[in-house]
Amino acid sequence: MQFVIIMALMLGVMYVLMIRPQRQRQAQQQSMLDNAGVGDDILTSGGIYGTITQVEGDDVVVELAPNLTVHMTRRGIAAVLPPEEDEEDAEDAEDAEDEHYAADEDAVDEKPVLEASANGDESAVTDGEEAVRAAVGDAPAEEDRR
Repeated sequence: MQFVIIMALMLGVMYVLMIRPQRQRQAQQQSMLDNAGVGDDILTSGGIYGTITQVEGDDVVVELAPNLTVHMTRRGIAAVLPPEEDEEDAEDAEDAEDEHYAADEDAVDEKPVLEASANGDESAVTDGEEAVRAAVGDAPAEEDRR
């Protein structure tokens, strides 16, 4: 009798920890597929990004590039992507970030570091550490490619 009770408890724990969350994920995936509509950006199960241009029942037409469309079933959709930020929102975020750095007087100005590294001045980016250099007889990296 004790064995039956333990087995029933084990099955109950297995249901709560494994089966129930899986069913919730399946229901969430199905509702995402059902709610996918025209204009939604998607990721296919093959890893290709596109935009839904037509919906015909269980079939959708996805635009992968300008003038390149693919007909596929809804089951081929792996994810519906969130809408992208507008360019104005991105510019506002950059302006706010610039103001944040300008307001902080103790902040390090990153522009000279970027300019110095572009000019080949390694001392600006290594903080006094010795730079790694090739030995005198070594071939340049461009010639070493196979």
